Amino acid sequence: MSTFGTSKEAIAAAKTRMEKAIEDFRKELATVRTGRANASILDNVRVDYHGTPMPVNQLGSVTVPDPTMIVIAPWDTSAVAMIDKAIRTSDLGLNPTNDGKVVRVPVPSPTEERRKELVKHMHKVRENHLTAVRNIRRDSKEAIDKLEKDKKISQDEQKRSLDELEKLTHSETKKIEDMAVAKEKEVMDIK
Repeated sequence: MSTFGTSKEAIAAAKTRMEKAIEDFRKELATVRTGRANASILDNVRVDYHGTPMPVNQLGSVTVPDPTMIVIAPWDTSAVAMIDKAIRTSDLGLNPTNDGKVVRVPVPSPTEERRKELVKHMHKVRENHLTAVRNIRRDSKEAIDKLEKDKKISQDEQKRSLDELEKLTHSETKKIEDMAVAKEKEVMDIK
């Protein structure tokens, strides 16, 4: 735990760390399949491109011509088979096809069972990020308490700072909850 000279620094650091946790949550939610084609579901797929693991979107253009299809047009056509294999072996449950020039990835609507698995996975991810926010709050509270103990801030300042920290934690936790609810609705919406 780094030491802070003021409670404002401790709160600002907490805010920055919490915002990073929320951004991380947002990115992780983007990779969850909903049944609508979305290029970001391929964000965590790594292609073994001549011995280097590379994200799909760095090997070619990724487009979504319609809600059920993702098309990857690699800049180097020798990467077509590698991209196809990487998507096929990912845990996304997708079956790409290729014609030697582009990789087409049909995105079927997930089954009811798969949707429930996705929601369960999202609950776990949400819980991990809520825990991260709570840990940041705990670290910051300890830092603020230490400032008061070391007589760097008054008890009034400590109380004000802890109240501010609580409000911050509440608003950041609510953002995570709201995103999770919206994504869950999207996943469970059967097209």
